[in-house]
Amino acid sequence: MKKHTFYCFISFLILSQSVVSQVTEDPEIKKMISEVKAENLETTVKKLVSFGTRHTLSDTKSKTRGIGAAQQWVKSEFDKYALESGGRLTSKIDYFTVKADGKRISADSELGNVMSTLKGTDPTDDRVLIISGHLDSRVTDVMNVKSDAPGANDDGSGVAAVMELAKIMSKRSFPATIIFVAVTGEEQGLYGARHLAEFAKASKWNIIAMLNNDMIGNSLSSGTNLRDNTQVRIFSETIPFLETEDEAKMRKATNRDNDSPSRLLARYIKTTTEEYVDQLKVKLVYRNDRFLRGGDHTPFSQNGFTAVRFCEMNENFDHQHQDLRTENNIKYGDLVEFMDFDYLRKNTCSNLATLANLAWSPEAPVNVGIEVKNLSNSSTLVWSAPEGKKQYGYQILMRETSSSNWEKTFFVNDTKVEIPYSKDNYLFAVQTIDALGHASLPIFPTPIR
Repeated sequence: MKKHTFYCFISFLILSQSVVSQVTEDPEIKKMISEVKAENLETTVKKLVSFGTRHTLSDTKSKTRGIGAAQQWVKSEFDKYALESGGRLTSKIDYFTVKADGKRISADSELGNVMSTLKGTDPTDDRVLIISGHLDSRVTDVMNVKSDAPGANDDGSGVAAVMELAKIMSKRSFPATIIFVAVTGEEQGLYGARHLAEFAKASKWNIIAMLNNDMIGNSLSSGTNLRDNTQVRIFSETIPFLETEDEAKMRKATNRDNDSPSRLLARYIKTTTEEYVDQLKVKLVYRNDRFLRGGDHTPFSQNGFTAVRFCEMNENFDHQHQDLRTENNIKYGDLVEFMDFDYLRKNTCSNLATLANLAWSPEAPVNVGIEVKNLSNSSTLVWSAPEGKKQYGYQILMRETSSSNWEKTFFVNDTKVEIPYSKDNYLFAVQTIDALGHASLPIFPTPIR
């Protein structure tokens, strides 16, 4: 009996060590997460609200009211963060002109995105990550530039998250480049995001992930009165906007309708968030955005980049796109008092964990394939090592075809592996990892004949 107990204990230790070895948390990322403070986010949102309105077409000359004053303040904050970045963080307001469209742009207008770039430390690493929120706000009439439009949650919450992460992450070094941006023109037609996405495409930026944060600070729904600050939605496109005819044929042949690059990023966010952020689960929503609606990630998707949207679990339409008023004892308007700043803190941490892991990760494996030359009840995956930062190994991700997220992982050192699971019944992907567990985005395999 004692001998049996001893062997059981030894087996338990071996199993425990095996499990622990697969769950590696970077202590520096945990430290950064601890630096995200709800009170700092609240202070930032209150300051943004203090500009009265941040309507895209509002005053650009005043130092205290309107979109111009808000842009100058955000840039001044980025400039403060730059002082502790060792020269790696720079900022600017990227101005551009939008022509009158007879709809939501009444006259030719100069718009501006406030951008802060944390330059990567590895000159051979051209990867770029973008995190955004939109600075502009509105009331019921989208053309009303005069009335107060606080925009506390929509989208002061997203801008506050972007600024908080710029402050924290700029004190660290990453091989890849991270761009923190407060775009404008979202409510008038995604103008700021489209300008940046088109510039990035023309400039051939290697954007591996774009995280759009729009309304991430409210936890109480209107109508249903559901309160939930333990879940956040991630929206991701099904079929890439710029899918070629050959890519469409391959997608249909391999049944990868649920494995677009943006959807692989969404799953990455879920896995990373639930590893690093307490009391927060990611709800994967399989559509580009809410039903018949859009956000600033969409122009990036339309230009061929991998992009997703973070959005609160329960929207409150009493406090979204509303004139400030009280009717039937209901207070309307996007005001600070209706926000949940601890929820905003957790959603900000989700962004941080994702950005830091990706920016520190090795590059993704290349030429990832799955052998199909022989019929077999096992699956053989083959790939090539990426250039750049040395990799510790690779992770094979696996799930059943009906599952929304990865269910099993296999760690390997080689660039070829045979696993006893049939490709008829499972879907796979491969990612590169380093010794601290920083993982690249997964790559879906193509058939090798």
